[in-house]
Amino acid sequence: MSYKRRLASLIFIDSFIVLICIFISNVILVPTSNLLSSVLIVSAVTLLVGHHLFAHLYKLYKKAWQYASVFELIAIVKAVSLSILLTAVVQLFFFQEVFFRTLAITWMMHILLIGGARFSWRMLRDSYIKPNKDKKATLIIGAGAAGTMVVRQLQHSEEVDLNPIAYIDDDVSKQNLEILGIPVVGGIENIEQVVKENEIKNIIIAIPSLKREELNNIFNECSKTTAKTQIMPRIEDIMTGKVSVEQFREVQVEDLLGRDPVELDIDGIETYIKNQTILVTGAGGSIGSEICRQIAKFKPEQLIMLGHGENSIYSIEMELRRTVPELNIDTEIADIQDREKIFTIMNRRKPHVVFHAAAHKHVPLMERNPEEAVKNNVIGTKNVAEAASDAKVNTFVMISTDKAVNPTSVMGSTKRIAEMIVQHMDLISQTRFVAVRFGNVLGSRGSVIPLFKEQIKAGGPVTVTHPDMVRYFMTIPEASRLVLQAGALARGGEVFVLDMGEPVKIVDLAKNLIKLSGYSIDEIGIEFTGMRPGEKMFEELLGKDEVHDKQVFPKIYIGKTPPVNINVTSELISDFVRMDKDSLRQELLDIANFKKNSLRVLNVVK
Repeated sequence: MSYKRRLASLIFIDSFIVLICIFISNVILVPTSNLLSSVLIVSAVTLLVGHHLFAHLYKLYKKAWQYASVFELIAIVKAVSLSILLTAVVQLFFFQEVFFRTLAITWMMHILLIGGARFSWRMLRDSYIKPNKDKKATLIIGAGAAGTMVVRQLQHSEEVDLNPIAYIDDDVSKQNLEILGIPVVGGIENIEQVVKENEIKNIIIAIPSLKREELNNIFNECSKTTAKTQIMPRIEDIMTGKVSVEQFREVQVEDLLGRDPVELDIDGIETYIKNQTILVTGAGGSIGSEICRQIAKFKPEQLIMLGHGENSIYSIEMELRRTVPELNIDTEIADIQDREKIFTIMNRRKPHVVFHAAAHKHVPLMERNPEEAVKNNVIGTKNVAEAASDAKVNTFVMISTDKAVNPTSVMGSTKRIAEMIVQHMDLISQTRFVAVRFGNVLGSRGSVIPLFKEQIKAGGPVTVTHPDMVRYFMTIPEASRLVLQAGALARGGEVFVLDMGEPVKIVDLAKNLIKLSGYSIDEIGIEFTGMRPGEKMFEELLGKDEVHDKQVFPKIYIGKTPPVNINVTSELISDFVRMDKDSLRQELLDIANFKKNSLRVLNVVK
């Protein structure tokens, strides 16, 4: 029906209801009264005009009544009450008397019939207009504002094949009640029982404020069932129109293993990035590319992305040109081992800040190729750091790893030696040099997540080195934001460390991924293969002699690292090409663990 026809119909129906109400009220009170009396005629006309006036004011003719709620009912009460009040004023003005009883009955009938006419469409729609296809029984976790929003959307949507039949909520004041006609049947501990009793096929988690630990508890209960578990989109994505309420997504391992995000000092970050030239090495990698995405939000003068692999640099360049078209981007294809070219680039570009993310990071591969780890992680870092100093860069931020603490691997050792170089450069340069350590990054290249996903896709088994092995985990965006925050906090020489919460067992990670993929542990299987060379049973973010108790920023600490003797790193760079792999591996471990650092410490004052 067109808007004009719909408006004409509503005005006709309302006019009929208004006149019927006042005449019937008069007959009820005075059965023998004259229906054409001046009082009744004036009151009827006033009420009719008043109703249409206030109906227009409160937009009663523009509301979609198939979605009517308490807000629409309030609008009806206001419009009717004001029209009755107007009629009373007119009666008093013309007849010096207000016929309260007649107006009271008229008011009640008016609301009942006007409201009934409107809400009957919603009742008809909800009761009889159903989609033809069968819908899957769905359990909603959370009976709050988000949960009711999900239920309302599902009840009115013909496209989504989900039928909400029950809520789960730990709020005891809601249990045993009905919300939008759907019962709240218990708390989290009742999920398995409710799913079995009601033959639930889908579970929707609809609690946007959930903490990671709470989400883990809910998911563990859901994983005891055969129902498919999904989570509602983020409220901000719904509000901005990126997704609709019914576009549920699968629960990701990042949801379960990530941590509550660290709030950033936006003003502090903006101060040193906005309107400045920023250079990122390793810009095509998992961390480097995300750092570029985060930097783009702070409106730098220019973002220079440097990398060795042309394809990865091309990918992030095209992405940013598409998503942030106003950003001034340029790229450099270069190997950080090429000292002359790095110096040339740094002096030509004159960046204000350098984020050094280029590195070899795969532990087993570096165990087999220690000389390549030295070339890239040690010599490459030295090249970039010294070039930054020569070009008078303001701040240099190096990305390090928890594997640099008491290292047992070539990769960890070379990253610790790179930290030593950066700390030494801070002593002799006007540039502020800092390093940032964090644990394993979920979904980054070479991480365990993509490997597990491939193994699950292939039908299993998932291979885990040891049942007791644990690691710290964080998301790529969080790791990148920490790097930016470190730059804002930098005074020179610090090693920043994120409080990463509790470490996670790798076997638990494997189990969660299997469940999230829709399989049981028995279907895929888990195989323990034994620890690989260079691996630890657990990682540390700070050594015992490095711990500062006080946070410098919420969830961010500064490591109290011991003084370094740069002589041993210089000797390594000079001699490593003449060593065999085993000798080089041992030399790296000795230097990184300070077994060869007993020489006189250089007392250089910045």
